[in-house]
Amino acid sequence: MSDEPVIAQKSPYVLDVEPGKYAWCACGRSANQPYCDGSHRDTEIRPIIEDVTEAKTIAWCGCKQSASKPFCDGTHNSLA
Repeated sequence: MSDEPVIAQKSPYVLDVEPGKYAWCACGRSANQPYCDGSHRDTEIRPIIEDVTEAKTIAWCGCKQSASKPFCDGTHNSLA
């Protein structure tokens, strides 16, 4: 299995979240996007743990290429 992230989708996952810890899938292989389900286990890629302190709407990166992981920065707009 490759250690390069897979593009899960070319747009963000915009979700309302409650306070808590979230494990954002960095490998793109999770069946539970944008969250980790352990599919990275055969790679060197690890999820990013985000501690959300208040209820809010988050645009989680879907392309796995953002410079501001785990959040979308619009990088998906430049992907082929």
